Amino acid sequence: MGSALEWFDFAMYGALSATVFPALFFAGLGQFGALMASLATFGVGFVARPLGAVVCGYLGDRYGRRPILLATFIAMGASSLAIGLLPANKGATIAVVLVLLRVIQGFALGGEATGAQLMTIENAKTNQRGIFGALINIGSPLSQVLANTALVILGASMSADAFQSWGWRIPFLASLGLMVVGIYIRVRLEETPVFREQKAASDRQVNGLAVLKSQPWTVVKLILVRAGSNVTFYTLAVYGLKYLTGDAGLSRQAAFVIVLIANCVSVAAGLIGGRVSDRIGRKPVLAAAIVAQIIGVAGFFPAAASGNVALIVVTMTLAISAVQFEFGSQPALYAEQFPTSMRFTGSALALSFSQVLFSAPAPLVAAALARSGSSWSIAAVNVVVLVVSVITVRWLRDNYRMDLAEIQPERVAAVTQHR
Repeated sequence: MGSALEWFDFAMYGALSATVFPALFFAGLGQFGALMASLATFGVGFVARPLGAVVCGYLGDRYGRRPILLATFIAMGASSLAIGLLPANKGATIAVVLVLLRVIQGFALGGEATGAQLMTIENAKTNQRGIFGALINIGSPLSQVLANTALVILGASMSADAFQSWGWRIPFLASLGLMVVGIYIRVRLEETPVFREQKAASDRQVNGLAVLKSQPWTVVKLILVRAGSNVTFYTLAVYGLKYLTGDAGLSRQAAFVIVLIANCVSVAAGLIGGRVSDRIGRKPVLAAAIVAQIIGVAGFFPAAASGNVALIVVTMTLAISAVQFEFGSQPALYAEQFPTSMRFTGSALALSFSQVLFSAPAPLVAAALARSGSSWSIAAVNVVVLVVSVITVRWLRDNYRMDLAEIQPERVAAVTQHR
Protein backbone atom coordinates (compact mmCIF):
# COMPACT_ATOMS: atom_id res chain seq x y z
CA MET A 1 0.00 0.00 0.00
CA GLY A 2 2.77 2.41 0.91
CA SER A 3 4.57 1.73 -2.36
CA ALA A 4 1.42 2.34 -4.42
CA LEU A 5 0.70 5.57 -2.57
CA GLU A 6 4.22 6.88 -3.11
CA TRP A 7 4.35 5.96 -6.80
CA PHE A 8 0.94 7.59 -7.34
CA ASP A 9 2.39 11.10 -7.23
CA PHE A 10 5.21 10.17 -9.58
CA ALA A 11 2.77 8.57 -12.05
CA MET A 12 0.43 11.56 -11.89
CA TYR A 13 3.26 13.92 -12.77
CA GLY A 14 4.26 11.72 -15.71
CA ALA A 15 0.76 11.76 -17.19
CA LEU A 16 0.33 15.52 -16.77
CA SER A 17 3.83 16.37 -18.04
CA ALA A 18 2.81 15.10 -21.48
CA THR A 19 -0.66 16.65 -21.58
CA VAL A 20 -1.26 19.62 -19.24
CA PHE A 21 2.01 21.05 -17.91
CA PRO A 22 3.49 22.25 -21.27
CA ALA A 23 0.82 24.97 -21.60
CA LEU A 24 0.56 25.52 -17.85
CA PHE A 25 4.18 26.19 -16.89
CA PHE A 26 6.10 26.57 -20.17
CA ALA A 27 3.71 28.40 -22.50
CA GLY A 28 6.32 30.98 -23.52
CA LEU A 29 8.54 28.38 -25.19
CA GLY A 30 6.26 27.51 -28.09
CA GLN A 31 4.38 24.23 -28.54
CA PHE A 32 7.36 21.92 -29.14
CA GLY A 33 9.66 23.77 -26.73
CA ALA A 34 7.01 23.62 -23.99
CA LEU A 35 6.56 19.87 -24.49
CA MET A 36 10.30 19.22 -24.35
CA ALA A 37 10.74 21.41 -21.25
CA SER A 38 7.85 19.67 -19.50
CA LEU A 39 9.18 16.20 -20.33
CA ALA A 40 12.62 17.35 -19.16
CA THR A 41 11.21 18.18 -15.70
CA PHE A 42 9.76 14.67 -15.68
CA GLY A 43 13.23 13.34 -16.46
CA VAL A 44 14.79 15.39 -13.66
CA GLY A 45 13.01 13.14 -11.18
CA PHE A 46 15.03 10.23 -12.50
CA VAL A 47 18.29 12.18 -12.62
CA ALA A 48 18.00 12.77 -8.87
CA ARG A 49 17.44 9.09 -8.13
CA PRO A 50 21.11 7.97 -8.12
CA LEU A 51 21.86 10.55 -5.42
CA GLY A 52 18.94 9.20 -3.40
CA ALA A 53 20.18 5.67 -4.07
CA VAL A 54 23.69 6.45 -2.82
CA VAL A 55 22.59 8.30 0.31
CA CYS A 56 19.63 6.08 1.22
CA GLY A 57 21.48 2.90 0.26
CA TYR A 58 24.44 3.82 2.46
CA LEU A 59 22.21 4.73 5.40
CA GLY A 60 19.91 1.76 4.82
CA ASP A 61 22.80 -0.73 4.93
CA ARG A 62 24.18 0.91 8.06
CA TYR A 63 21.07 1.78 10.08
CA GLY A 64 18.30 -0.36 8.61
CA ARG A 65 15.53 -0.38 6.01
CA ARG A 66 12.72 0.91 8.24
CA PRO A 67 13.87 4.52 8.96
CA ILE A 68 14.69 5.09 5.28
CA LEU A 69 11.20 4.04 4.19
CA LEU A 70 9.58 6.49 6.59
CA ALA A 71 11.81 9.42 5.58
CA THR A 72 11.40 8.90 1.83
CA PHE A 73 7.63 8.69 2.12
CA ILE A 74 7.39 12.01 3.98
CA ALA A 75 9.70 13.70 1.43
CA MET A 76 7.63 12.45 -1.51
CA GLY A 77 4.31 13.50 0.01
CA ALA A 78 5.51 16.97 0.99
CA SER A 79 7.00 17.72 -2.45
CA SER A 80 3.87 16.49 -4.24
CA LEU A 81 1.66 18.68 -2.06
CA ALA A 82 3.85 21.65 -2.94
CA ILE A 83 3.51 20.93 -6.69
CA GLY A 84 -0.26 21.09 -6.31
CA LEU A 85 0.05 24.57 -4.83
CA LEU A 86 2.30 26.08 -7.54
CA PRO A 87 0.84 29.05 -9.44
CA ALA A 88 0.67 28.61 -13.22
CA ASN A 89 2.41 30.70 -15.90
CA LYS A 90 4.56 32.69 -13.49
CA GLY A 91 7.78 32.53 -15.44
CA ALA A 92 11.22 31.11 -14.76
CA THR A 93 11.00 31.26 -10.96
CA ILE A 94 8.13 28.78 -10.77
CA ALA A 95 9.83 26.57 -13.34
CA VAL A 96 12.94 26.44 -11.13
CA VAL A 97 10.83 25.61 -8.06
CA LEU A 98 9.11 22.86 -10.04
CA VAL A 99 12.48 21.36 -10.96
CA LEU A 100 13.63 21.47 -7.32
CA LEU A 101 10.46 19.70 -6.20
CA ARG A 102 11.04 17.05 -8.85
CA VAL A 103 14.59 16.60 -7.51
CA ILE A 104 13.14 15.91 -4.06
CA GLN A 105 10.67 13.41 -5.53
CA GLY A 106 13.43 11.64 -7.42
CA PHE A 107 15.73 11.57 -4.39
CA ALA A 108 12.96 10.03 -2.31
CA LEU A 109 12.21 7.35 -4.89
CA GLY A 110 15.92 6.55 -5.17
CA GLY A 111 15.70 5.13 -1.66
CA GLU A 112 12.04 4.14 -1.60
CA ALA A 113 12.03 1.75 -4.55
CA THR A 114 14.77 -0.49 -3.17
CA GLY A 115 13.94 -0.03 0.51
CA ALA A 116 10.37 -1.25 0.08
CA GLN A 117 11.55 -4.23 -1.96
CA LEU A 118 14.14 -5.29 0.62
CA MET A 119 11.81 -4.77 3.55
CA THR A 120 9.49 -7.33 1.97
CA ILE A 121 11.96 -9.79 0.43
CA GLU A 122 14.09 -10.02 3.57
CA ASN A 123 10.96 -11.10 5.44
CA ALA A 124 10.04 -13.76 2.85
CA LYS A 125 10.80 -17.47 2.66
CA THR A 126 13.32 -18.54 0.02
CA ASN A 127 10.64 -19.98 -2.29
CA GLN A 128 8.42 -16.89 -1.95
CA ARG A 129 10.83 -14.03 -2.61
CA GLY A 130 9.60 -13.59 -6.18
CA ILE A 131 5.92 -13.20 -5.31
CA PHE A 132 6.66 -11.03 -2.26
CA GLY A 133 8.84 -8.72 -4.36
CA ALA A 134 6.14 -8.63 -7.04
CA LEU A 135 3.62 -7.44 -4.45
CA ILE A 136 5.83 -4.38 -3.90
CA ASN A 137 6.50 -3.75 -7.58
CA ILE A 138 2.83 -3.78 -8.56
CA GLY A 139 2.65 -0.56 -6.58
CA SER A 140 3.94 1.09 -9.78
CA PRO A 141 1.20 -0.14 -12.18
CA LEU A 142 -1.38 0.30 -9.42
CA SER A 143 -0.29 3.92 -9.15
CA GLN A 144 -0.73 4.26 -12.92
CA VAL A 145 -4.23 2.82 -12.58
CA LEU A 146 -5.08 5.22 -9.74
CA ALA A 147 -3.55 8.21 -11.54
CA ASN A 148 -5.28 7.58 -14.86
CA THR A 149 -8.58 6.75 -13.12
CA ALA A 150 -8.38 10.05 -11.27
CA LEU A 151 -7.63 11.90 -14.51
CA VAL A 152 -10.49 10.19 -16.35
CA ILE A 153 -12.95 11.03 -13.56
CA LEU A 154 -11.76 14.62 -13.25
CA GLY A 155 -11.81 15.11 -17.02
CA ALA A 156 -15.33 13.74 -17.28
CA SER A 157 -16.72 15.76 -14.36
CA MET A 158 -15.50 19.22 -15.37
CA SER A 159 -14.84 21.32 -18.42
CA ALA A 160 -11.47 21.28 -20.16
CA ASP A 161 -10.84 24.86 -19.01
CA ALA A 162 -11.62 24.00 -15.39
CA PHE A 163 -9.35 20.95 -15.48
CA GLN A 164 -6.54 23.00 -17.03
CA SER A 165 -7.03 25.79 -14.48
CA TRP A 166 -7.42 23.93 -11.17
CA GLY A 167 -8.72 20.39 -11.61
CA TRP A 168 -5.25 18.92 -12.16
CA ARG A 169 -4.25 20.10 -8.68
CA ILE A 170 -6.71 17.84 -6.85
CA PRO A 171 -4.63 14.61 -6.98
CA PHE A 172 -1.52 16.44 -5.75
CA LEU A 173 -3.37 18.13 -2.91
CA ALA A 174 -4.78 14.72 -1.95
CA SER A 175 -1.18 13.82 -1.06
CA LEU A 176 -1.85 15.21 2.41
CA GLY A 177 -4.35 12.43 3.08
CA LEU A 178 -2.09 9.83 1.46
CA MET A 179 0.78 10.94 3.70
CA VAL A 180 -1.25 10.31 6.84
CA VAL A 181 -2.12 6.77 5.70
CA GLY A 182 1.42 6.01 4.53
CA ILE A 183 3.10 7.27 7.69
CA TYR A 184 0.73 5.19 9.81
CA ILE A 185 1.65 2.09 7.78
CA ARG A 186 5.39 2.62 7.95
CA VAL A 187 5.66 3.59 11.59
CA ARG A 188 4.27 0.13 12.41
CA LEU A 189 6.93 -1.76 10.40
CA GLU A 190 9.69 -3.74 12.12
CA GLU A 191 13.25 -4.14 10.88
CA THR A 192 13.96 -7.23 8.76
CA PRO A 193 15.32 -10.39 10.46
CA VAL A 194 18.30 -10.80 8.12
CA PHE A 195 19.42 -7.21 8.78
CA ARG A 196 19.10 -7.67 12.55
CA GLU A 197 21.15 -10.87 12.33
CA GLN A 198 23.84 -9.18 10.29
CA LYS A 199 24.09 -6.29 12.79
CA ALA A 200 24.24 -8.69 15.72
CA ALA A 201 26.96 -10.82 14.09
CA SER A 202 29.36 -7.96 13.40
CA ASP A 203 30.50 -4.92 15.35
CA ARG A 204 32.10 -3.36 12.27
CA GLN A 205 30.60 -0.27 10.66
CA VAL A 206 28.95 -1.26 7.41
CA ASN A 207 29.86 0.61 4.22
CA GLY A 208 27.50 -0.44 1.46
CA LEU A 209 29.48 1.54 -1.13
CA ALA A 210 32.09 -1.22 -0.93
CA VAL A 211 29.87 -2.98 -3.46
CA LEU A 212 31.45 -0.77 -6.15
CA LYS A 213 34.80 -2.39 -5.37
CA SER A 214 33.68 -5.98 -4.82
CA GLN A 215 30.88 -6.33 -7.40
CA PRO A 216 31.02 -3.48 -9.94
CA TRP A 217 30.15 -5.67 -12.94
CA THR A 218 27.13 -7.06 -11.13
CA VAL A 219 25.80 -3.52 -10.80
CA VAL A 220 26.49 -2.84 -14.50
CA LYS A 221 24.72 -6.03 -15.63
CA LEU A 222 21.66 -5.23 -13.50
CA ILE A 223 21.56 -1.72 -15.01
CA LEU A 224 21.54 -3.14 -18.54
CA VAL A 225 19.13 -6.00 -17.95
CA ARG A 226 16.38 -3.58 -16.95
CA ALA A 227 17.25 -0.94 -19.55
CA GLY A 228 14.88 -2.20 -22.26
CA SER A 229 11.82 -2.43 -20.04
CA ASN A 230 12.49 1.07 -18.67
CA VAL A 231 12.52 2.47 -22.20
CA THR A 232 9.39 0.50 -23.13
CA PHE A 233 7.34 1.61 -20.15
CA TYR A 234 8.12 5.32 -20.25
CA THR A 235 7.96 5.57 -24.02
CA LEU A 236 4.45 4.14 -24.03
CA ALA A 237 3.03 5.31 -20.68
CA VAL A 238 4.33 8.91 -20.92
CA TYR A 239 5.11 9.80 -24.54
CA GLY A 240 2.44 7.36 -25.73
CA LEU A 241 -0.20 9.67 -24.25
CA LYS A 242 1.11 12.56 -26.33
CA TYR A 243 1.30 10.41 -29.47
CA LEU A 244 -2.26 9.10 -29.05
CA THR A 245 -3.75 12.56 -28.46
CA GLY A 246 -1.64 14.23 -31.18
CA ASP A 247 -0.57 12.09 -34.12
CA ALA A 248 -3.25 9.43 -33.64
CA GLY A 249 -6.01 12.01 -33.12
CA LEU A 250 -7.60 10.37 -30.05
CA SER A 251 -9.22 12.43 -27.32
CA ARG A 252 -7.39 12.91 -24.04
CA GLN A 253 -10.03 10.83 -22.27
CA ALA A 254 -9.63 7.94 -24.71
CA ALA A 255 -5.85 7.98 -24.30
CA PHE A 256 -6.13 7.93 -20.49
CA VAL A 257 -8.56 4.98 -20.70
CA ILE A 258 -6.21 3.00 -22.98
CA VAL A 259 -3.28 3.45 -20.58
CA LEU A 260 -5.61 2.61 -17.70
CA ILE A 261 -6.66 -0.69 -19.30
CA ALA A 262 -3.04 -1.64 -20.06
CA ASN A 263 -1.96 -0.99 -16.48
CA CYS A 264 -4.93 -2.85 -14.98
CA VAL A 265 -3.98 -5.99 -16.88
CA SER A 266 -0.30 -5.49 -16.07
CA VAL A 267 -0.96 -5.70 -12.33
CA ALA A 268 -1.92 -9.37 -12.72
CA ALA A 269 1.05 -9.91 -15.06
CA GLY A 270 3.42 -8.58 -12.39
CA LEU A 271 2.12 -11.01 -9.78
CA ILE A 272 2.32 -13.91 -12.22
CA GLY A 273 5.89 -12.98 -13.14
CA GLY A 274 6.96 -12.99 -9.51
CA ARG A 275 5.29 -16.33 -8.80
CA VAL A 276 6.63 -18.04 -11.92
CA SER A 277 10.15 -16.83 -11.11
CA ASP A 278 9.93 -18.62 -7.73
CA ARG A 279 9.34 -21.88 -9.60
CA ILE A 280 11.63 -21.75 -12.63
CA GLY A 281 14.07 -18.94 -11.79
CA ARG A 282 14.40 -15.25 -12.57
CA LYS A 283 16.27 -15.50 -15.90
CA PRO A 284 13.60 -17.38 -17.92
CA VAL A 285 10.99 -14.83 -16.81
CA LEU A 286 13.23 -11.96 -17.89
CA ALA A 287 13.91 -13.45 -21.31
CA ALA A 288 10.25 -14.22 -22.05
CA ALA A 289 9.14 -10.76 -20.91
CA ILE A 290 11.67 -8.94 -23.08
CA VAL A 291 10.68 -10.91 -26.20
CA ALA A 292 7.01 -10.05 -25.56
CA GLN A 293 7.94 -6.37 -25.20
CA ILE A 294 9.68 -6.41 -28.58
CA ILE A 295 6.46 -7.69 -30.18
CA GLY A 296 4.27 -5.13 -28.35
CA VAL A 297 6.51 -2.13 -29.08
CA ALA A 298 6.88 -3.08 -32.75
CA GLY A 299 3.10 -3.19 -33.09
CA PHE A 300 2.06 -0.14 -31.04
CA PHE A 301 2.99 2.72 -33.36
CA PRO A 302 1.54 1.14 -36.53
CA ALA A 303 -1.61 0.39 -34.52
CA ALA A 304 -1.79 4.00 -33.28
CA ALA A 305 -1.23 5.33 -36.81
CA SER A 306 -4.12 3.17 -38.07
CA GLY A 307 -6.51 4.65 -35.50
CA ASN A 308 -7.79 1.17 -34.63
CA VAL A 309 -8.55 1.57 -30.91
CA ALA A 310 -8.86 -2.19 -30.26
CA LEU A 311 -5.45 -2.82 -31.82
CA ILE A 312 -3.93 0.05 -29.83
CA VAL A 313 -5.27 -1.45 -26.61
CA VAL A 314 -3.92 -4.91 -27.47
CA THR A 315 -0.40 -3.77 -28.39
CA MET A 316 -0.02 -1.36 -25.46
CA THR A 317 -1.43 -3.94 -23.04
CA LEU A 318 0.98 -6.59 -24.33
CA ALA A 319 4.00 -4.31 -23.97
CA ILE A 320 3.10 -2.87 -20.55
CA SER A 321 2.06 -6.29 -19.19
CA ALA A 322 5.35 -7.78 -20.38
CA VAL A 323 7.20 -4.98 -18.57
CA GLN A 324 5.40 -5.79 -15.32
CA PHE A 325 5.85 -9.55 -15.86
CA GLU A 326 9.59 -8.80 -15.88
CA PHE A 327 9.37 -6.37 -12.96
CA GLY A 328 7.63 -9.06 -10.91
CA SER A 329 10.90 -10.97 -10.71
CA GLN A 330 13.20 -7.93 -10.50
CA PRO A 331 13.19 -7.22 -6.73
CA ALA A 332 14.18 -10.79 -5.88
CA LEU A 333 16.73 -10.93 -8.72
CA TYR A 334 18.47 -7.76 -7.48
CA ALA A 335 18.40 -8.77 -3.81
CA GLU A 336 19.87 -12.18 -4.61
CA GLN A 337 23.00 -10.67 -6.18
CA PHE A 338 24.38 -8.96 -3.04
CA PRO A 339 25.24 -9.79 0.60
CA THR A 340 23.11 -8.18 3.33
CA SER A 341 25.75 -5.57 4.18
CA MET A 342 25.72 -4.24 0.59
CA ARG A 343 22.26 -5.26 -0.59
CA PHE A 344 20.51 -1.90 -0.21
CA THR A 345 23.33 0.08 -1.86
CA GLY A 346 23.97 -2.38 -4.68
CA SER A 347 20.31 -2.83 -5.56
CA ALA A 348 19.53 0.88 -5.30
CA LEU A 349 22.47 1.91 -7.47
CA ALA A 350 21.55 -0.60 -10.20
CA LEU A 351 17.87 0.32 -10.13
CA SER A 352 18.31 4.09 -10.08
CA PHE A 353 21.10 4.29 -12.66
CA SER A 354 19.13 2.08 -15.03
CA GLN A 355 16.24 4.50 -14.72
CA VAL A 356 18.24 7.70 -15.02
CA LEU A 357 20.08 6.39 -18.09
CA PHE A 358 17.08 4.83 -19.83
CA SER A 359 13.74 5.87 -18.24
CA ALA A 360 14.41 9.60 -17.99
CA PRO A 361 15.42 10.22 -21.63
CA ALA A 362 12.88 7.81 -23.15
CA PRO A 363 9.99 10.33 -23.57
CA LEU A 364 12.39 13.05 -24.73
CA VAL A 365 14.06 10.80 -27.31
CA ALA A 366 10.65 9.65 -28.54
CA ALA A 367 9.43 13.24 -28.92
CA ALA A 368 12.59 14.25 -30.79
CA LEU A 369 12.35 11.25 -33.16
CA ALA A 370 8.65 11.90 -33.76
CA ARG A 371 9.45 15.48 -34.75
CA SER A 372 11.39 14.10 -37.69
CA GLY A 373 8.20 12.36 -38.79
CA SER A 374 9.37 8.78 -38.31
CA SER A 375 7.45 6.95 -35.59
CA TRP A 376 9.05 3.69 -36.72
CA SER A 377 12.40 5.00 -35.47
CA ILE A 378 10.96 5.31 -31.94
CA ALA A 379 10.11 1.60 -31.99
CA ALA A 380 13.48 0.74 -33.56
CA VAL A 381 15.47 2.48 -30.81
CA ASN A 382 13.33 0.79 -28.17
CA VAL A 383 13.83 -2.65 -29.72
CA VAL A 384 17.62 -2.17 -29.91
CA VAL A 385 17.77 -1.47 -26.17
CA LEU A 386 15.54 -4.50 -25.50
CA VAL A 387 17.93 -6.71 -27.48
CA VAL A 388 20.85 -5.47 -25.34
CA SER A 389 18.84 -6.38 -22.23
CA VAL A 390 17.96 -9.90 -23.37
CA ILE A 391 21.62 -10.56 -24.24
CA THR A 392 22.66 -9.38 -20.76
CA VAL A 393 20.26 -11.87 -19.14
CA ARG A 394 22.61 -14.67 -20.18
CA TRP A 395 25.41 -13.26 -18.03
CA LEU A 396 23.41 -12.95 -14.80
CA ARG A 397 23.57 -15.38 -11.91
CA ASP A 398 20.26 -17.00 -10.96
CA ASN A 399 20.44 -17.43 -7.18
CA TYR A 400 16.74 -17.98 -6.57
CA ARG A 401 17.33 -21.08 -4.42
CA MET A 402 19.99 -19.58 -2.17
CA ASP A 403 19.34 -18.29 1.35
CA LEU A 404 19.85 -14.52 1.52
CA ALA A 405 22.07 -14.83 4.59
CA GLU A 406 24.42 -17.13 2.66
CA ILE A 407 24.88 -14.84 -0.33
CA GLN A 408 28.44 -13.53 -0.46
CA PRO A 409 30.37 -12.58 -3.63
CA GLU A 410 32.87 -15.42 -3.28
CA ARG A 411 30.18 -17.99 -2.39
CA VAL A 412 27.96 -16.96 -5.29
CA ALA A 413 30.89 -17.35 -7.70
CA ALA A 414 31.67 -20.82 -6.35
CA VAL A 415 28.05 -21.97 -6.61
CA THR A 416 27.75 -20.59 -10.15
CA GLN A 417 30.97 -22.33 -11.24
CA HIS A 418 29.78 -25.63 -9.76
CA ARG A 419 26.48 -25.39 -11.64
